[in-house]
Amino acid sequence: MLVAALTAYMWRDTFDPESVRGARVLITGASSGIGEQMAYHYAKFGAQIVITARRVNALKTVVQKCEKLGAQKVMYVPGDMSDPADPERVFKYAVENLGGLDFLVLNHVGNMNIELWNGDADHVRSLMQVNFVSFVQMAAAAFPVLETSGGSIIVVSSLAGKLASPFVAPYTSTKFAMNGFFGALQNELAIKKSNVSVSILILGLIDTEAAMNKIKGFNTMTAYPASEAALSIIKAGATRQKEAYYPWFHYFTCLINNIFPFGKDILLSSLSAENKE
Repeated sequence: MLVAALTAYMWRDTFDPESVRGARVLITGASSGIGEQMAYHYAKFGAQIVITARRVNALKTVVQKCEKLGAQKVMYVPGDMSDPADPERVFKYAVENLGGLDFLVLNHVGNMNIELWNGDADHVRSLMQVNFVSFVQMAAAAFPVLETSGGSIIVVSSLAGKLASPFVAPYTSTKFAMNGFFGALQNELAIKKSNVSVSILILGLIDTEAAMNKIKGFNTMTAYPASEAALSIIKAGATRQKEAYYPWFHYFTCLINNIFPFGKDILLSSLSAENKE
């Protein structure tokens, strides 16, 4: 009874859609998947939006739909986060065209394969640039602007950044780096009494086309809707939650793993035995 009441309190919905009406938002990785869905939700709430990704034609399509959904303003700027010069360039474009910024939504992710690590250190280095270093670059550029607006950084992370997962060693290393850096940043902002908030979103498996294509033959977990994941991210950022989980029960997945870490060893041992057979 107590656990149920505590759970209901922790995950109560305090989001007010009016809190993002007219808000100035930059969304990375917004040409498809979760980023695309976030753009649509922000548009419905009447936000002012800049979206970025590498694929220009896909960005144009998202912009057109956002206009129909009610965005006060919507623009796109192509950007490749593997290029160290692009994060700051993209951010500068958004601030100049929106007249400031209220929400920086860091959602982009680099390409990876689902496989046992093959020893390719160069791939790890390049993935770090996209999945981690570019996040840091954009955050660094954003802080002076967000201090003025009292704005927020929303960091889209993964369960793989909480649980060291086989077959995705390069990817999971970038997510652990992301969670560690932005978690430490939250503490530093508290020490400085900054009015900037940082929200870290821990996502489970989401049913984006890219994710579904990657995990074929590797995973039987349930995938959850990208649109719902996108909305949960927006709500967590708008209500300035430090850390949020989608689906919500992955909070307990991480908690149980921390209390009983040997459970994972048992699972991996059974998988190893199956492979030998």
